[in-house]
Amino acid sequence: MRILVAEDERFLADLVADGLRKRAMAVDVAHDGAGALERLAVNEYDVLVLDRDLPVVHGDDVCRELAQREEAVRILMLTASGAVHERVDGLNLGADDYLAKPFAFDELVARIRALARRNAPPLPPVLGRRGVTLDTARREAARDGRRLALSPKEYAVLEVLMQARGGVVSAEDLLERAWDENTDPFTTVVKVTVSKLRAKLGEPPVIVTVPGSGYRL
Repeated sequence: MRILVAEDERFLADLVADGLRKRAMAVDVAHDGAGALERLAVNEYDVLVLDRDLPVVHGDDVCRELAQREEAVRILMLTASGAVHERVDGLNLGADDYLAKPFAFDELVARIRALARRNAPPLPPVLGRRGVTLDTARREAARDGRRLALSPKEYAVLEVLMQARGGVVSAEDLLERAWDENTDPFTTVVKVTVSKLRAKLGEPPVIVTVPGSGYRL
């Protein structure tokens, strides 16, 4: 899951981004509306967490622009403007959901996941393949009943592979869906993470390397 956080309060933006990364999400950050639109033009995001009162380009104008483009990204307005008429205005602009500040972080995460599910093919709450199970609600993984202690990135990679249902996923797709824009496209981080994930999954191997194409489970 890839998220864009558009928030001009840098401390809050970093706090939200760090928290979401710990939940195995890839997160980019923009501190004004113009920067958000620039990132949205070049990257595909599942959810945009949008502060309404952004500098340079107002959050309302970002929302209008995305509605005109008919972008697939889901929009969660995260703002201090929490009155009923303000929430209604935000939703009428094209936002998919609205959360007022201050907020509970667990609620933010739940709302982001709910919005992301709207763009994805329906999946069961527990994914299973070749003895590997993934409980997407609890964010837990196991193999043959043995719980796996995975890092957020290892979990994110396994989730992408599980969602492919046996299909091949390229290293580029894994990099796009599990890491943020600051990751060097020439890095070996995907290869290293897959190697660590293989070790934790144990024998016999379940992640197969398809030469020249990527990985499948």
